[in-house]
Amino acid sequence: MAGGQTSTEYIQHHLQNWTYGKLPVGYTRYDGTVLTEATWTSAHTAQEAKDMGFHAVHVDTLGWSIFLGALFIFIFSRIAKKATSDTPKGLQSFVELVVSFVDSTVKDTFHYRNRMIAPMGLTIFCWVFLMNFMDLIPVDWIPYFVANAVVGDSHFFFKVVPTTDPNATLGMAVGVFILMIFFSVQQKGLIGFIKELTFHPFSPPTKGAFIVLAPLMITINFILEFVSLSAKPISLGLRLFGNLYAGEMIFILIALMFGAGFVFGLFGGVLQWGWAVFHILVITLQAFVFMVLTTVYMAMAHDNHDEH
Repeated sequence: MAGGQTSTEYIQHHLQNWTYGKLPVGYTRYDGTVLTEATWTSAHTAQEAKDMGFHAVHVDTLGWSIFLGALFIFIFSRIAKKATSDTPKGLQSFVELVVSFVDSTVKDTFHYRNRMIAPMGLTIFCWVFLMNFMDLIPVDWIPYFVANAVVGDSHFFFKVVPTTDPNATLGMAVGVFILMIFFSVQQKGLIGFIKELTFHPFSPPTKGAFIVLAPLMITINFILEFVSLSAKPISLGLRLFGNLYAGEMIFILIALMFGAGFVFGLFGGVLQWGWAVFHILVITLQAFVFMVLTTVYMAMAHDNHDEH
């Protein structure tokens, strides 16, 4: 543990994002200085990050997300430009295997005509996998040996796994939710989408004495459908965040053993290797689940109940 940190401080440091935001005038900073004017700066403590409020930005999450997304685009575009009709070898063979796997998965799940869904599924799977894969890098390598060496600040926060930040996973889930709404309105029309929210799963009475119950039935339908609709992106984002956050926490707890002497350090090395091997399955599965659920939600958005 760097800088003589306690176990609690070590864990808290590794779970804190590099936060950039605005501190108000008169704010007392970590070193005792009082701000004479509102200042945009990086947080040096968890309390400073909290006091920056809603408009603060997690620089490490955004930076690694953009970098890994660009890396995916670079690799796949480069392979696509060099692809030949001959028997694929090396990286081209791997890329074609991934593309074929995603394409067959999407075809099995999505039975409508939309040329956007398969490329979106490929992007989600590869991008989420790359972000998850960062969890396999030893927890101290980048934060301490790279970030602190460059910045020269022992209080510097730097997380390298974007999917352990709920802002990232829920942000992606919100993007999926917006697409769900867009395709629902596109395929069913605005009136059809409203009818889906208010006339399912129970059809309100349209004639007879029971017509007075129609407003109540419509309200119940709307509440049920709204809860079901809004739960999709929340569960989608929190599932990915929860699994990767738990995996990162285990790596951090194992890393604590390296500072407890040779025997515990040796045992920690064995545990770290074993958990890393198992975690390869976790990061791949979570990327696959996020892709499949997104595809399922797109299929649900294209499904028109009035046609049945």
